[in-house]
Amino acid sequence: MAATQHAELFLDRHIPVGETDERIFGSFIEHLGRAVYEGIYQPGNPLSDKDGSRKDTLELIREIGVPIVRYPGGNFVSDFHWEDSVGPVVQRPHRIEPAWGVIETNEFGLHEFMDWTKKANTRCMYTVNLGTRGIEDAKNVVEYCNIAKDTYYSDLRRRNGQETPFGIHTWCLGNEMDGPWQMGHKTAEEYARVAHEAGKLMKWIDPSIELVACGSSNSHMPTFGTWEATVLKEGYDTFDYISMHTYYGNPENNTTDFLASSVDMDQFISAVVATCDYVQAVHHSRKQINLSFDEWNVWYHSNEQDQKLEKWIQHPHQLEDVYNLEDALLVGSMLITLLRHADRVKIACLAQLVNVIAPIMTSDRGAWKQTIFYPYMEASRYGRGTVLQTLVQTPVYESKYGDAPYIDSVAIKDEEKETLTIFAVNKNLTDDFELTADLRQFEGYTVKEHSVLTGEDLKATNTEEHPDTIAPMISGGSRVEDGRLIAHLPARSWNVIRLAK
Repeated sequence: MAATQHAELFLDRHIPVGETDERIFGSFIEHLGRAVYEGIYQPGNPLSDKDGSRKDTLELIREIGVPIVRYPGGNFVSDFHWEDSVGPVVQRPHRIEPAWGVIETNEFGLHEFMDWTKKANTRCMYTVNLGTRGIEDAKNVVEYCNIAKDTYYSDLRRRNGQETPFGIHTWCLGNEMDGPWQMGHKTAEEYARVAHEAGKLMKWIDPSIELVACGSSNSHMPTFGTWEATVLKEGYDTFDYISMHTYYGNPENNTTDFLASSVDMDQFISAVVATCDYVQAVHHSRKQINLSFDEWNVWYHSNEQDQKLEKWIQHPHQLEDVYNLEDALLVGSMLITLLRHADRVKIACLAQLVNVIAPIMTSDRGAWKQTIFYPYMEASRYGRGTVLQTLVQTPVYESKYGDAPYIDSVAIKDEEKETLTIFAVNKNLTDDFELTADLRQFEGYTVKEHSVLTGEDLKATNTEEHPDTIAPMISGGSRVEDGRLIAHLPARSWNVIRLAK
């Protein structure tokens, strides 16, 4: 019989980390594999509307409540001509797409995506090509999207059927430009100059926009740290955010190390915050640079499969990881980590949204929820409000990232709705935990719901034939007694405890 261990949660309603920026629950759609074609767009399918938008995926995306979607890439964007994606579809060129070795038809382009965002109740975070193109093209696409009329590109947009500006507010200055795999890869100094000059001109066209500069592609890059410092020193007054990307995998099948990856993510965030603050001090500036963690997820299942793909075909099955229970637990811990840094992480994009390393999968017959859908959806639904500084007294275990806590947790209050939500992951593979917390500051609050995602088989997955193998259950395993929360966290579990008056 499994043992039950104990952890204590300490929180104070008067000590906030910061307000959740809803964009922390963003996602990403790249022209890659079946993310666009057969994912969000499939004309002629009975499940699609008159514009070709998949209605089933739209329903699931609205269920999550995705506030912002980064588009159109990704590695794809570093050789992308945005002009190819506007105007009459029959006149749009088919292009070789070197990043992923396919053919891009440009059938689905900027206007189609912006129309889709309205249906999905989301906004666009647009990425410009600073790889093979540069400053002038960045300026032109802002003019096309955000200027009302009476200029060349704004009038071209109007002739293409969009009378009013798209009004895109958040822009990424290229993608992973520190990576040798990137088309147009640059040194930190080269990138800093072009990003600063492009961003400066983009803000001259529309001063209301905000800009995300490329940070390191991951914390293990040889230039990590010096890259951020070099880029920010050059464009500190122009940039508003520095980006972060990270993916974790478990190819060695070491679940305890894999679940400890959130420790590495936490250290990554802290290091980038420290670098931002160092450059702020050097500039004697009152402006604070915040973080856009605009690519994060688990990614490794599809690596071997993708090495066998034929080149120069259209939207093949690429990067279609099939996620299991242990992946969902880590995604939950990564969401908790992002929320615990809500004072500085203002944007985050789970990469990606449909089919490609995604929470949602499709076939011609329908769409279904992968295991990672659930922590993402529940965090987006219930994680908005004031993040409280949440300390967890828990046993730890040794991992390749150092000591890792068995219990990850964070609490979010919503004063207006008088709710308190606690997210918690139990990473112990065999033992349940009793989690307790002093809630006398939340007098009158009771547990309204305790949702648990768990299972006996860490490798269990959801499939089209069996879409509900891993799904949350309402456990009733929490209560408040004499101002004290007592919650039962099963082994290998993601938990959402919702309290209210």
